[in-house]
Amino acid sequence: MKELWERAKAIFLSTLRSDEEKSQAARYFSMITSVCVENGVFQILTLNSFAADFLKTEYAERLKTCLDLAGGDKSLSLAFRCSPSAQPPIILPPSPAAATAPSRSVNTFISTMPLNDDYTFDEFVEGPSNSYAYAAAKGVAEHPGEIGFNPLFIHGGTGLGKTHLMQAIGNEMRRIKPTLSVCYLTTETFLNEYVNSLQKGRAAITEFQNKYRKIDVLLVDDVQFLQKGKQFQEEFFNTFNALKDAHKQIVMTSDVAPKNLSVLEERLISRFEGGMVQEIESPSYETRLAILQKKAEGITPVIPDYAIRFIADRIKSHVRAMEGALAKIKIAMLLNPGVSLTNEMMTRALKDLIEKEHNIKKLTIREIQEAVARKYGVTIEQILSPERTQSLVTPRQLAMYISRKYSSKSLQEISEPFGKTHATVLHGVKSITKRLDVEEELRETLHQILNEFGINPDETVN
Repeated sequence: MKELWERAKAIFLSTLRSDEEKSQAARYFSMITSVCVENGVFQILTLNSFAADFLKTEYAERLKTCLDLAGGDKSLSLAFRCSPSAQPPIILPPSPAAATAPSRSVNTFISTMPLNDDYTFDEFVEGPSNSYAYAAAKGVAEHPGEIGFNPLFIHGGTGLGKTHLMQAIGNEMRRIKPTLSVCYLTTETFLNEYVNSLQKGRAAITEFQNKYRKIDVLLVDDVQFLQKGKQFQEEFFNTFNALKDAHKQIVMTSDVAPKNLSVLEERLISRFEGGMVQEIESPSYETRLAILQKKAEGITPVIPDYAIRFIADRIKSHVRAMEGALAKIKIAMLLNPGVSLTNEMMTRALKDLIEKEHNIKKLTIREIQEAVARKYGVTIEQILSPERTQSLVTPRQLAMYISRKYSSKSLQEISEPFGKTHATVLHGVKSITKRLDVEEELRETLHQILNEFGINPDETVN
């Protein structure tokens, strides 16, 4: 049964186009604990009821199709439920008056979403581009809740190690402070769980609030996706204050600095800036080389140093691209056993990645705006105008989507040429992402524009 599920999951993931979709699916699939068949029902068990509800709402129909394609019995129905033994309850450390010091063998660690065991400080490659963020993260792990470190806000581009550092904090606390209750989750998960509690009534809301306001460490990924809306921001604000007032540690990551989160109320931005704000920048050649050497450890066949230097010199955008390059070189070596790698062989193996790096580097926002304007028969001035007719909203949002997904530009570098806020750009990207799933004509238009730049639609940057 597990093999059937793995085949179905692979088919499902192969249908996803963007890195954002793949990352989201990977997060929720990591919360699946087991699968089984009972009374003609293919049961998918999860860490918590929120994950089960999300998988059912968002993925059920497509997963059933993938199970059929993977060779499953078509008469099977699909069900999602929380595994009763999957997640222990939150256990808060006893007060000094109530109990003696806990044994180090007691582990009360819990998390809404699981931590990746590979995301540790030992596995993180420190360099000039991330040294301050690294030092701050270690400080938080060793001295949670201390003034000056709380909250810790880490920002930087996609694939530079923000999530790694955040989860390293959680994993380090599991090791050295096993009685602390630690919770890791994405902003999207927090929002969806809050909405679900609103739909279920007062008791569910109270349970939600108690869950997140009575923990020792809250790790929140991707806070740039905090939504507009007074009620949700009020809830996050109150949760933040409850933890901060109790000297509990808060760590957040974002694509942009707090001051650029224009979607948020000023009081939230002020609190985000009230602790330590650290940026992770793109790695230098030396850091890229060190990262690749670390990632290459244990790979069979052994990748030679000159091949690692070749990758470091040509793949510069982010760590995920470098990992992809290592995988391609490994495959090239397996397909040509006993043959020494040449520059020509490596160039051929990495052709798509190298071309992508070249295209990313040269692609400007202006070029994207011009290409979209030509395609839709409008002017750049119309795309940049405040007019909101559908004939202009679509090309405007598509230009934002291409700029965000297929260029190396930061959110700030994209929003300024459009004369829009970060929130407006993110909304435009999200809108096009949803429409691409159901509008074949829009997908074809996107592919035609990307072809002008020599870009493969399946290889997004962000």
